[in-house]
Amino acid sequence: MPHSFIQQVETHISSERLLAYAMRHDGHIDPKITLARYMLNMALCESFYPALQSCEIALRNAIHHHLTQLMGREDWYEAPSFGLTLWAQDEVRKVKTKIQKMNKPLTAGRVVSELQFGFWTSLFEAHYEQHTPFLPRGIKAVFPHLPKSLHKRKDRKNDLEQIRGLRNRVFHHERIVHWRDLDAQHQLILNVIGWISPELQRVTAAMDRFQSVRAAGLTPFLNRAVWEPKTP
Repeated sequence: MPHSFIQQVETHISSERLLAYAMRHDGHIDPKITLARYMLNMALCESFYPALQSCEIALRNAIHHHLTQLMGREDWYEAPSFGLTLWAQDEVRKVKTKIQKMNKPLTAGRVVSELQFGFWTSLFEAHYEQHTPFLPRGIKAVFPHLPKSLHKRKDRKNDLEQIRGLRNRVFHHERIVHWRDLDAQHQLILNVIGWISPELQRVTAAMDRFQSVRAAGLTPFLNRAVWEPKTP
């Protein structure tokens, strides 16, 4: 592989960013393997998109549907008797301001769709078990296919925080190729989707390429066709 090729790629990615993917072999860093690991990281992140998207949307909608019924109003987040934390109230205010700046109608549907994943995972904090009517009974409503033995707020909160951590790295183009538990993380996301909707889990699985990308590893990105210029 011509050295100039790597130099050109590095110019547009940055040497600092690529260095995070470097691995020493016999005391040296192979630039080809470094770039291949960078490419594999992008492929892995891409492969997580269907599962992460399904999980986030399904969780958001399941919580919203349940709390709309529980509180008797679509804007349940405005109900004084529900009692959002100060942080969550601020998140709602930010979203409402954003919608108003876009000159769009301030509907509950728009507010719900704009709230970040962190808002939804925060609803499984102890506060909502101690000071609101949401938990613990809401776990069954949000996750109707979750075995009863797993109806533990702390454990489900930990699951959602794991997913949120991975989601943030994937969506912010950060490194995950070095994580040793990616298979377990992937399965956890599918499990959460299945606890909400087995049907959606099947749809997600039909689009999911994680296992094939994981199994192929660096090989597709070390192929000579990637590095050599096409001949006329």
